[in-house]
Amino acid sequence: MLSISRRVGERILIGDGIVVEVLEVSGGGVRLGITAPAAQRIYREELWERVKAENEAAAQGDFKAPKGRPDRG
Repeated sequence: MLSISRRVGERILIGDGIVVEVLEVSGGGVRLGITAPAAQRIYREELWERVKAENEAAAQGDFKAPKGRPDRG
C-alpha cells in the first residue's frame, strides 16, 4: 500500500484518467473528489462488499431481499 499525505486542494493522479483530490478535512473525516472516465466504476468499499455478498447468496439460491424491498421471485 502506498501512503501519501495530501492537503486540501492537492491531487493524486492514478494512471492516465483518474484524479483524486482532497476537497475537505474535518474532524476525523476526509471528503474526496474523484474524476474518472465514465466507463470506470467507483464504489465505496462497504457498498461493494454488500453487493458482492448479495450476489454470492443469490448464486447459491439463498438470496433474501433486504428489508423494505419486495421479494424478487
